[in-house]
Amino acid sequence: MNESTTLTLQPPALTKPVSKADFVSGQDVRWCPGCGDYAILAAVQKALADMQVQRQNTVFISGIGCSSRFPYYMNTYGFHSIHGRAPTLATGLKIARPELSIWVVTGDGDGLSIGGNHLIHTIRRNVDIKILLFNNQIYGLTKGQYSPTSEQGKKTKSTPFGTIDYPISPLCVALGVEGSFVARTTDTDLKHMAMVLERAAHHKGTAFVEIYQNCVIFNDGAFKGITEKSVRPDHALFLEHGKPMTFGKDGSKGIRLDGVHPNIVEATGKSEGLCVHDEKAPEPTLAYMLSRMRNPDYPVPFGVFRAIERPTYDGMLVAQEQQATAKMGAGNLQNLLRGPETWEVK
Repeated sequence: MNESTTLTLQPPALTKPVSKADFVSGQDVRWCPGCGDYAILAAVQKALADMQVQRQNTVFISGIGCSSRFPYYMNTYGFHSIHGRAPTLATGLKIARPELSIWVVTGDGDGLSIGGNHLIHTIRRNVDIKILLFNNQIYGLTKGQYSPTSEQGKKTKSTPFGTIDYPISPLCVALGVEGSFVARTTDTDLKHMAMVLERAAHHKGTAFVEIYQNCVIFNDGAFKGITEKSVRPDHALFLEHGKPMTFGKDGSKGIRLDGVHPNIVEATGKSEGLCVHDEKAPEPTLAYMLSRMRNPDYPVPFGVFRAIERPTYDGMLVAQEQQATAKMGAGNLQNLLRGPETWEVK
């Protein structure tokens, strides 16, 4: 038996402070030089250290893809699973070991193509896990085919004349299945990413975070027109709960609703009539509208779109088991297997 199967995942009686270095594994990082995954890895390691998360109670689970190398580089428990199934394994582990902090790392291909069904039902059930979806709008590990999030007309090795598929929006999917925490950040803004990661870590329920991530080899600059510092003020909208939606240099522009349609208006020094962000709204209508805003017609929103409290699947399952046990008594597995519908052949 290896170490991971014999250790008991319990915090020690006395814990010492942890640093970012404690979360760095001894594995060689095998991403392409300049890949946005490096920034995400460093941000996650630092965020966990800042929150003083205990390594022995932390698990990273991934599927297949460049992003899915993540568990190797985290000095925590981890599982590199099969294509698209990371949310399923994470659900099972959370039910069996509810005290663990479980993170799923996936990509736009792994999570939204073969793994789409697993992803949406995990979010729908509100399992208490954290899901980081790296979106580079391309299949990087298999050398540059179009992915479910690639823009229509994208020319790749698998679509030399341009893809005719309509792209899928990760946030629209998460909000459409009633995600209780839905957010977006980018690999080029470490301060913002740290804030979003900390918010996700403290959320009770499924926390879904889309991270714009640059693939320097097969889709370099996919988000350059949005995230570069020189253009960010006019092309990105940073959401803050309870505050008017403004963007542009010195907040010179704002978002105003015309019925259910967002309009861009001049807002220099004025906030009257501007749309105010409400991440805690019971209905996801506003959050869904924001998730549909795209360049060049609108600035692209970043931040926490929705953060509401809802009972978790794992919590409700434990409560249901306790109620059933109190009513019917403790079960016996052998009696169940050898019930009245079984017989022996001699």
